[in-house]
Amino acid sequence: MTEILEFTGFIKGVTYKTHLEKSLKEINLDKFNINQSDKFGKIKSPITEIAYSKWVSPKRTRIYPFARIYNTYNASKKITIIPVIKDEGRDGDRDTIQYSTISWMNLMNIYIVLAYYETADKSLKKRQENKNKLTKQQFDNCHVKSQINEILEYHQSALHWNKNLFEERFTEIFRTALDCYDSISSKTGVAIHPRKKNG
Repeated sequence: MTEILEFTGFIKGVTYKTHLEKSLKEINLDKFNINQSDKFGKIKSPITEIAYSKWVSPKRTRIYPFARIYNTYNASKKITIIPVIKDEGRDGDRDTIQYSTISWMNLMNIYIVLAYYETADKSLKKRQENKNKLTKQQFDNCHVKSQINEILEYHQSALHWNKNLFEERFTEIFRTALDCYDSISSKTGVAIHPRKKNG
């Protein structure tokens, strides 16, 4: 019989010193486009600035996003842009954001921008021409910038923002993402994963 140990507690008084941090390339908010931006950097508005990092998939173990997050860690206010779901086509992977990711961002005091892919192309890579695979997926940039604008004016903690985001808007954003994939599938002829998983 295997004994399971469970620990509960509260983490307080988190202190740290960053090392090997990189300088952040600055871009004005009005020129920011998530689809053309670097993996991390700094967004400047007329009144303030905010450091950002972006994920191309919600699955941490597929893209290892923490290096780019740590590059923003010296900033006073930080966001990370995460797709709520990424469907690479029926012959590829489909990943959705996990609760543990949200918990980590809360602990690190990072505001989440919950994004979705709006367009994509059929993959024409060698040996993928006849497969249901998507490539060149593009975020809805207006949606991303709208949340960034809200966060720039938001004066409560990342924990409070993230909690409200997932309680009040997650379902709507997730459904929009699924609708976009239906549209992408129709336009490209690429079959995608069913909305509901079997089993």
